[in-house]
Amino acid sequence: MKVIEIGIILIVILVIFGAILNSVENTTEKIVKKTETNNMEKFTSEVIDNLINNPGVPDNWNEYGKGTPGLAIVNDGGQCVANSVSYAKLIALGNDYKKLVYEKLFNSKIHTSMELQPQKSSISNVKIGEDETGDTIFSITRMVKCDFYKSYALNDFEIPGKCNKNHDQNKYSCSYFKVFPVNLKKSDYYILIDNTEKYDLSYIIDTTRVVKQKDWQTATSDSIHLNDEIDFYDDSSAVVFVHLDKAHPKALLVCVPKDFDKSLLDYDYFKTNECKFILRAWY
Repeated sequence: MKVIEIGIILIVILVIFGAILNSVENTTEKIVKKTETNNMEKFTSEVIDNLINNPGVPDNWNEYGKGTPGLAIVNDGGQCVANSVSYAKLIALGNDYKKLVYEKLFNSKIHTSMELQPQKSSISNVKIGEDETGDTIFSITRMVKCDFYKSYALNDFEIPGKCNKNHDQNKYSCSYFKVFPVNLKKSDYYILIDNTEKYDLSYIIDTTRVVKQKDWQTATSDSIHLNDEIDFYDDSSAVVFVHLDKAHPKALLVCVPKDFDKSLLDYDYFKTNECKFILRAWY
């Protein structure tokens, strides 16, 4: 066999071998990427499901900034609410995201971000975590309930309350709260009304020490500040009654700190809301 023919055969063999090697490398790379994706999908699914079904250890870890994070709400009865997100815990998680999430939950191997998308258009999305810079970003979504600022709500007028005027709760909605002068220095009290109820509601604010009969006032705003309408009449405290001239209206009685962002005084923020909770992950 001539040298030229041998050379041609060798070149062909090398080309075929190179093609096979390249194919094997591509296949191996695809297998590795698929395995990584599957592992990430499984791991992130486990993490997000654990977060929304576990309040963390201790339950109020967010108040101390340490412990094992969880996002689930604990109700007044001490029970964990399944598929829920505590707004206070979500904010706490965002304040120390690298330590609590990247290092503690994902062992410094997977980068992530989290986003809460309320179904009510009046409430803004909340996003925490890292900037999304990966070439391939995996996303997983769960439907959850979020409490936002519900902890500041004292009473819900959709639920029948007590009345010092003996109003029929099938025609009116009444509620009350006890307050001390020092409370008014630290907190603001409001009636929050859903936009659909504004102008259709009238209200009266009085106390157990009624000096004169008060007239009904039309609710011309969806947030009614009550502090200036509370009279103590030289007493050390007052029991304040709020009367609305409609049964079961979409209205709340809330108490917020003086430094609370007044732009957030929206009825929907103080109710439990349906939301999408999205976890995005990348290497």
